[in-house]
Amino acid sequence: MVSSPSSYLLIIVLLLLVLLTTSASIEENFIQCLSSYFSSNPKQFSTIIITRKNESFMSTLNSTAQNLRYLTPSMPKPEFIFTPLNESHVQAAVICSKKLDVHMRIRSGGHDYEGVSYVSEIETPFIIIDLAKLRTINVNITDNSAWVQAGVTIGEVYYRISEKSTVHGFPGGICTSIGVGGHIAGGGFGAMVRKYGLAADNVLDAKLVDANGRLLDREAMGEIPFWAIRGGGSGNFGIILWWKIKLVPVPETVTVFTVTKTVEQGAEDIFLAWKDVASIDNDLFIRVIFQPVSAANKTGRTVSTSYNALFLGDASRLLKIMQHDFPKLGLTEKDCLKMSWIKSVLYLAGYPNDTNPDVLLQGKPIFKNYFKGKSDFFPFSTPPIQELFARLVEEDNPLIIWNPWAGGITYFPNSVTPFSYGFENLYLVEYLTLWHNASEDGSKHLDWIRNIYKYMTPYTNTQNLGRIAYVNYRDLDLGVNKKNATNFTEAAAWGISYYQENFKKLVKIKNKMDPENVFRHEQSIPPDLSIMA
Repeated sequence: MVSSPSSYLLIIVLLLLVLLTTSASIEENFIQCLSSYFSSNPKQFSTIIITRKNESFMSTLNSTAQNLRYLTPSMPKPEFIFTPLNESHVQAAVICSKKLDVHMRIRSGGHDYEGVSYVSEIETPFIIIDLAKLRTINVNITDNSAWVQAGVTIGEVYYRISEKSTVHGFPGGICTSIGVGGHIAGGGFGAMVRKYGLAADNVLDAKLVDANGRLLDREAMGEIPFWAIRGGGSGNFGIILWWKIKLVPVPETVTVFTVTKTVEQGAEDIFLAWKDVASIDNDLFIRVIFQPVSAANKTGRTVSTSYNALFLGDASRLLKIMQHDFPKLGLTEKDCLKMSWIKSVLYLAGYPNDTNPDVLLQGKPIFKNYFKGKSDFFPFSTPPIQELFARLVEEDNPLIIWNPWAGGITYFPNSVTPFSYGFENLYLVEYLTLWHNASEDGSKHLDWIRNIYKYMTPYTNTQNLGRIAYVNYRDLDLGVNKKNATNFTEAAAWGISYYQENFKKLVKIKNKMDPENVFRHEQSIPPDLSIMA
């Protein structure tokens, strides 16, 4: 029997009705469940549950998401976005999601390179629990600490510290729009890493909601889970609501500079000299940014290498260090800019020099692009620089950022946090390719970055447990979980890259904290009861 066109049309209409009904029932059931915990009118949730029918749905979804690759129409969208106003809302949301078997994604800042905090490509339907309204910061200069909620950006934290003191700071990320919830959970690398280590190394306490909806601080959760959440990656063990961070001393005046050299100005020799002296003084952080630019004769492209630096001290001491250890760069007093630590935050983040620090309170990304990122850790070897430059000019808008890794990071043994790649590495390298239009063929850019990543393989740290990557520069090319089916062996493809020898320990902690895998995403740590303590 051959079905008529009208029959096919009827089937399509029925399927659409089923989908609409399912979507509505998820929302309605969720609200009903929340109401049962608060004994209140369900209408109170209308302002904090943003559905697809709401005019602000897309603007809310897009508000903090940085990678436009994951905001295209073809990407899966959440059934709704839940924006809790307090801790009890988050607790109830976890309980209701678990009870109703509704998959959730947790977003604090939306800076995730692969969008896993706001897109689920392996499991639908899903909802987003967006922590953007949890933005309290309580700074206590007397005991050198601050309690910060997970919905604030690291730039807001810097600003609130600077309001209270000109000689205190925090060693977090350079990009000021990063949400602190996920940033610290993944380690948190920044310009003071060589002096004070990672953000995660400077956490005193935390509060999270676990898979059973309990609100736990450090004492209640215990030292083993507290170890896991500081560098074990976001979206694995619970929803971080608060971090208590340790403030660190900074000079009242710091020095910054950016010196740029092209290939024609001896970029290769200068970079090789930097490679040998990148860790000369723990007060000094110099990163090197490679990118193609138009050649001086305007007949082609060349590569510029920008030495972008923060020095926790005055210019006179900096110049003595540079003249003694890195004279090839040719740093002069004119290159050195003296400013407060909070102004240096803006400088390194790419703001114009006259920008008011108040801009940090906006908590918005400086840019949004379509992009793909990857990362590597290097011991001593580097690739042939001329070949690397040649590959850079083949791509439209790439960046390779070399960050010095020795110094303060090596003060913290691998056992202190899950972040386990300090001692033998000298550089953390980030590869990026960016494009600006949805109409562009993204596949050619993805091919380029994958090829350069392959090219760099022989020079990276592949000793012991294999090639290493930084979890906050998430890379789904390393592998992804299957829906409710990934085990230790399968997840090791990416888990060992991020956590090395600590991955097995993290799986054991997952078994105890979240055996039902309530908190999951494409690269979350899976429970595997075959891996027991």
